[in-house]
Amino acid sequence: MTGNPLPAPPLLVISDRRQARRPLEEVAFAAFSGGCRWLSLREKDLPAAERRALLTRLLALGHRSGALVTVHEDIDAAVFCGADGVHLRGGGDPASARARLPRGLIGASAHDPREAAALLLNGADYVTLSPVFLSQSKPGYGPALGLEGLARAARAINGPLIALGGIGPENAAATLAAGARGLAVMGGVMRAADPQKWVERLIAAIAAKEKGGRG
Repeated sequence: MTGNPLPAPPLLVISDRRQARRPLEEVAFAAFSGGCRWLSLREKDLPAAERRALLTRLLALGHRSGALVTVHEDIDAAVFCGADGVHLRGGGDPASARARLPRGLIGASAHDPREAAALLLNGADYVTLSPVFLSQSKPGYGPALGLEGLARAARAINGPLIALGGIGPENAAATLAAGARGLAVMGGVMRAADPQKWVERLIAAIAAKEKGGRG
């Protein structure tokens, strides 16, 4: 592992324009205004030129707020646009991504602890583990790990584990208490009537857990 630190607070907002109630850039602006400092562009079905143009605009928005903006899977776009990193699919090669983005934040998706551990050993700065809870975004994925499964994974993995799948303000604190180093959200924030307030509630839960851990 390279040991690049996670953004603070450790909350990753993943885009999905098909679920968003507002234009994606408006949702991103609201998330940044609510304190999010890490967003990843996931619109993998967009044509390359459109994805790069959108990534460039999101980078400008994010950097004005001091946020990192990464992109899912598209290393070419990350290099071309100067993105802050890339998030790879399961089975991706973090070491190859590192060769092209030597200072970037490199993450990857995993669905079981063994896969997560292998990705971290191969150079990922973090892994998302999903689904922790069943989610509306991917209703067919499962079974859900639940808090007990997440806790077992966190104990077995030496590295930053980001919980993904059905995460919201109501279960954020319990998810962190189970051992997640951070939270990743997609549909909840995209569908929120007020994305800024939704993000603020999540960040408040993270802050409360961190304060409790230091106390």
